[in-house]
Amino acid sequence: MFTLAEVASLNDIQPTYRILKPWWDVFMDYLAVVMLMVAIFAGTMQLTKDQVVCLPVLQSTVNTKPQPSTSGKADFTTVETTTDSSGRKTNLDFQQYVFINQMCYHLALPWYSKYFPYLVLIHTIILIVSSNFWFKYPKTCSKIEHFVSILGKCFESPWTTKALSETACEDSEENKQRLTGAQSLPKYVSTSSDEGSPSASTPMITKSGFKFSADKPMIEVPSVTILDKKDGEQAKALFEKVRKFRAHVEDSDLIYKLYVGQTVIKTVKFIFILCYTANFVNTISFEHICNPKVEHLIGYTQFECTHNMAYMLKKLLISYISLICVYGFICLYTLFWLFRIPLKEYSFEKVREESSFSDIPDVKNDFAFLLHMVDQYDQLYSKRFGVFLSEVSENKLREISLNHEWTFEKLRQHVSRNAQDKQELHLFMLSGVPDAVFDLTDLDVLKLELIPEAKIPAKISQMTNLQELHLCHCPAKVEQTAFSFLRDHLRCLHVKFTDVAEIPAWVYLLKNLRELYLIGNLNSENNKMIGLESLRELRHLKILHVKSNLTKIPPNITDVAPHLTKLVIHNDGTKLVVLNSLKKMTNVAELELQNCELERIPHAIFSLSNLQELDLKSNSIRTIEEIISFQHLKRLTCLKLWHNKIVNIPSSITHIKNLESLYLSNNKLESLPAAVFSLQKLRCLDVSYNSIASIPVEIGLLQNLQHFHITGNKVDVLPKQLFKCVKLRTLSLGQNCITSIPDKVSQLLQLTHLELKGNCLDRLPATLGQCQLLRKSGLVVEDHLFDALPSEVKEVLNQDTSIPFANGI
Repeated sequence: MFTLAEVASLNDIQPTYRILKPWWDVFMDYLAVVMLMVAIFAGTMQLTKDQVVCLPVLQSTVNTKPQPSTSGKADFTTVETTTDSSGRKTNLDFQQYVFINQMCYHLALPWYSKYFPYLVLIHTIILIVSSNFWFKYPKTCSKIEHFVSILGKCFESPWTTKALSETACEDSEENKQRLTGAQSLPKYVSTSSDEGSPSASTPMITKSGFKFSADKPMIEVPSVTILDKKDGEQAKALFEKVRKFRAHVEDSDLIYKLYVGQTVIKTVKFIFILCYTANFVNTISFEHICNPKVEHLIGYTQFECTHNMAYMLKKLLISYISLICVYGFICLYTLFWLFRIPLKEYSFEKVREESSFSDIPDVKNDFAFLLHMVDQYDQLYSKRFGVFLSEVSENKLREISLNHEWTFEKLRQHVSRNAQDKQELHLFMLSGVPDAVFDLTDLDVLKLELIPEAKIPAKISQMTNLQELHLCHCPAKVEQTAFSFLRDHLRCLHVKFTDVAEIPAWVYLLKNLRELYLIGNLNSENNKMIGLESLRELRHLKILHVKSNLTKIPPNITDVAPHLTKLVIHNDGTKLVVLNSLKKMTNVAELELQNCELERIPHAIFSLSNLQELDLKSNSIRTIEEIISFQHLKRLTCLKLWHNKIVNIPSSITHIKNLESLYLSNNKLESLPAAVFSLQKLRCLDVSYNSIASIPVEIGLLQNLQHFHITGNKVDVLPKQLFKCVKLRTLSLGQNCITSIPDKVSQLLQLTHLELKGNCLDRLPATLGQCQLLRKSGLVVEDHLFDALPSEVKEVLNQDTSIPFANGI
């Protein structure tokens, strides 16, 4: 027989699971324990005291003659004569009575009287297992254990208390605000579509979903004291755990189904027990008639027996039925609760109303069911747990942790000098923008990259030197005061995005902006160029740089055409088909159309009378016969046709009389026509990486030539006329087939850079030492050739003195 402690251990559940046991589960557990006690008590009594006592039923009232005994038993039946209760002789001895009692216990006593305690024990064990199976089944146990662990940590986390106290503080601030008015509160720029109506005088991008609101006052959130660093890290870990647990549990309803299933099993079990117990309860009685059919042994056919445990067992059975009835009614109530409300959906509406965390999402499936179960224990658990489902709460925590980690001293260490000798700070993949950034008042350039929750507060107005801002996948939100400062002081803005909706709406309202760089997708069907509709507000924009995948130049760009001086389009290999909008940009001085898959020079360019520099790099241009039309562009001084497929240069290039720079590198040129050398104002000529076999002698006509690049060709001889270009400062001759360098190189007194590496030279002329401005750092040549120079020449080339160049050279 089991002891009570051994059987009760089946009902033991870890104390941490108690929050998932509503009152009915707890009550049923106690009922199960009582039923166990009934079973064990009845079983113990049966083992120690259960028996029947039987007496024979006489056939006649007077029968004193001894019955004849059968063979071998005569002396056994006649050894001693006994009498019945009325004094009549029965002719039975003690052993025969014991024998009859044992036989009649099994024959006359109903089976339910004998096995009732064991049935109660089995039923109770089944009910206990049914009640706690969801805590034991592996596929649900792991989720429950994880949930209880997270719930306990969320409940006890210092951040939970702080977040709720902040909510109370905000509520009090709001109440105070209602009483005192909102005249002195700052205004914000909002990117939310439901934060009130925008100002009538303020433009906005309606199609992109952004609204610029300057009318609705926002409540300043009270400053939050810094959490202990360890507590902050634990809270951040809890946010991540809750997020992953929700994703893992919300996609199934196994826990809910299992709980419903075990409740149904308990209800069916209750009905079954009640039905068959009601039929057998009356069979437990004190008196029983027994017919053992052993008349040949004892001479009697019928006995009347008494069951000494009948009274007690019947009382215990009635008690057990009462307990089962109560247990069954609770099961029915549980089923009613399970199907009365949708337990696979859980709403935090009440929590959202009572706190500032209006973004707490509703949950579903097993996650919702577990929260419903927790509410039966204490609704405070769900309220505190909801803090870790709120992105607003998480952002507040990140802000606190961020400001704690990124102090002013640490930020100062990350400030560097860029190529323009400006103080620059680059922040990458942070949870937000640290407050200490805005204390760096001498900062010139601020780069924010991959900071999804970037907010620019009014403190940015302290950064009076800030003129350049980079937003790389960073849809920053700004307060009204901050926007006013940026509108008046910001000169250069870089925005990199994946979708045009990431571009903050306030970008199109920076009326004093001079340079705008947009890098991202502007050509998808969903975008429809909506991001550029309000460029008309950028009245002082001078430079527009677009790196995207356009098929046509957006007509909206013409809104800034009257004052735009530089337009750059990098098109990532998408063919630019429609260019008619260029005709309206009459004031553009610099135009770059790179990687646009152009096959010819666009005719729209010929209308740009103020064009000074044209860059058509990395296209598919094969012929440039249209170059004759450049004669109408009187101000064109720089033409870049590099990285194309140009085979020859037409003689009509002579009509571009003011051309000073010509870039034709990385094409398929095989020769240089004499027409090129008629451009007397040419100062830079780059024909590197072609297939040019010789340098024409007409090169000597370019008396103003300062930079000549012919690296990566097939030149084998340098004409002496080349050294008549005495203003040459850069001469790149590397990777050719040149066998010797003439001594006339000494005539290039202004030479500072000479590239000879990758040729067939066996020596360098000693006259290199007469090139007064040439130093070893500017001489690109194999080491063995340099070492072969006379020592006095090497000394001259190794000098560190620098002689200033004449202005204008």
